Amino acid sequence: MKTLNILLIEDDMIEVMKLNRASSSLQLNQNITEANNGEEALSLLENKDSLPDIILLDLNMPKISGIEFLKILKADDRLRYIPTIILTTSNNQRDLLECYKIGIAGYVLKPLKYEDYVSKIEKLLSYWSINELITA
Repeated sequence: MKTLNILLIEDDMIEVMKLNRASSSLQLNQNITEANNGEEALSLLENKDSLPDIILLDLNMPKISGIEFLKILKADDRLRYIPTIILTTSNNQRDLLECYKIGIAGYVLKPLKYEDYVSKIEKLLSYWSINELITA
């Protein structure tokens, strides 16, 4: 199975550690790059030679919100096709609808229980690792 290159955009270090812990315990073949906010993510994405296969995006972030980041991403001809999955605690229906309107690949609510979180991450990463993904 090929390596899944993931860009995680998350400002909460506990959430970053949680994802890293969950993914390493699952022993799936992935490589996670972290960005603490949308601005940092956009500067990482400027390097068109090493684009991620998927983006995991938190909605509630400082500087530029997840929704603003999505709009910038989808306006870029090279970046718009990277599957972007929202990973959030917000089950706000307006956010959900707005994200699908902009063009996300999925919207996953972070469960409170760690075991449930690991289960969701496993399904999410397993699903994307079997997809045919666009390579730059």
